[in-house]
Amino acid sequence: MATNNEKPAENKEKAHTINTTSCGDIKIADDVVASIAAIAAGEVDGVSETAGNISDKLINTVRKKNGTGVGVRVDVAGNMVRVDIAIIMMYGYNVMETSKKVQDKVKNSIETMTGLNVTDVNIRITGVNNEVRTDK
Repeated sequence: MATNNEKPAENKEKAHTINTTSCGDIKIADDVVASIAAIAAGEVDGVSETAGNISDKLINTVRKKNGTGVGVRVDVAGNMVRVDIAIIMMYGYNVMETSKKVQDKVKNSIETMTGLNVTDVNIRITGVNNEVRTDK
């Protein structure tokens, strides 16, 4: 019989086994992969922030989450990951160059930190921050 601290598997946060060792399984939650992607995207020059919709913001407020994965959706199948990320660009940056840098940074960060293989990083530009670029 389960104790109060144990929850049925269907109620737990969606997580995937990324490795099995002699001591047990190593699992990673989808939210962790999404957070890695959001942080990596935010480190690219020209990206103002990741952009979630209003329901993302409400859910994160209710859950009291810091929202680092807002605007990011990940699909994990086995050891393969597909990432969809919505970003707000800063004014004055080239969309194509910046998007390619985001794709490379997100892919590299997820693969380096988790050992998962990233198959796709799909970028959706949802807005432009009107703060003018000052380093031109």
